[in-house]
Order: sequence, then structure tokens, then C-alpha cells
Amino acid sequence: MSDTKSRFRVLTDHQWETVERLLPSSDGQRGRPFHNSRLVVEGIIYRYRTGIPWRDLPRDEYGPWQTVWKRHRRYCADGTWDAVLTYLLTVADAEGKIDWNVSVDASITRAHQHATNTTRPEQDTGGSIESQESAAGVD
Repeated sequence: MSDTKSRFRVLTDHQWETVERLLPSSDGQRGRPFHNSRLVVEGIIYRYRTGIPWRDLPRDEYGPWQTVWKRHRRYCADGTWDAVLTYLLTVADAEGKIDWNVSVDASITRAHQHATNTTRPEQDTGGSIESQESAAGVD
């Protein structure tokens, strides 16, 4: 990695050292060893921050999107992300960097237009089954 700060680099060296200790190692696992976990974690963070689809991750900066996605999926499934978040929140809280009085709920954040749990009203087909059968002469 170069010394210049790229707009794609999201972690300082100190932040990376903190996170790296919490990540699982590929030692003793089948398959290829993990390659450059820092780029993968930065790719995950970049994707969280920008909201872009996985396939649109810049390959030159983070490698194949499939690698970043698979590692993200693995970290979510095995509880790694939960452990990282818990640790970082604990440290930030101890340093007084979190204001727990701020909250966001549904009265502040609007739901997506398709997020409501309503069903469409039944379409009027011109009457009940009985009236349709009698009109057709069915007994």
C-alpha cells in the first residue's frame, strides 16, 4: 500500500491495528489463506458508507467484489462483526466519544414506500361467484 492517502482508504493504521486483532485468522482452515484482510475490511466499510451494490466496488482498490462479499458474509455469520462493533463501542464509550442521548426512530426516518405491510384491496370482478354462475346458466 502506498503512503499517499487515497480517497478509498477509510482506516488509519491505528484503527486497522485495533480491528485486525478481532478478525479471525485463516490458519488451519481449508482453502486459500485470506489475502490482505485490510483491503477487504476497507471495502466492506466503503460499501457501507456509500451504499453501492457489491458488484460496483472498485476492483483496483479492494480486489474482486466476490471476495469482499464472501468475507463480509462470513464475518456476519460467525459473529465477527458483532464482536468488532461491541469492542469499538466499548472503547468509544470509555473515552466519552458517544452521546447516548441521541436516537433515531421511525418518526424521524421515513420508511421506504414499499416497506408498508398493506395489501391491495381485492379487485372487483363484477359480483359474487353465485351471481356469475346464475348469469351463465350454471346450476
